Amino acid sequence: MKSYQGHRSYNAWNISLWISNDESLYNFAIECLTRPTSKGNKPTLSQATRRFMEVVGNDRTPDGVPYTTTNVRLALTGLLD
Repeated sequence: MKSYQGHRSYNAWNISLWISNDESLYNFAIECLTRPTSKGNKPTLSQATRRFMEVVGNDRTPDGVPYTTTNVRLALTGLLD
């Protein structure tokens, strides 16, 4: 697998770019990362990724890159730093 623009692949870069630059996707990603779990705890990265994937499911970015759990998790990493 070749790296791309500092990301592990073109798809990882593309998904990160969309989540970081599309206001509605960004706001939704932040909500996934900050909304407490049913037990009132801060969600883990895995829980936040699952929340995001439950909504986007098998969708693709506007330019056709499929959302995958791994690439969404990588994109969510560090958004709150």
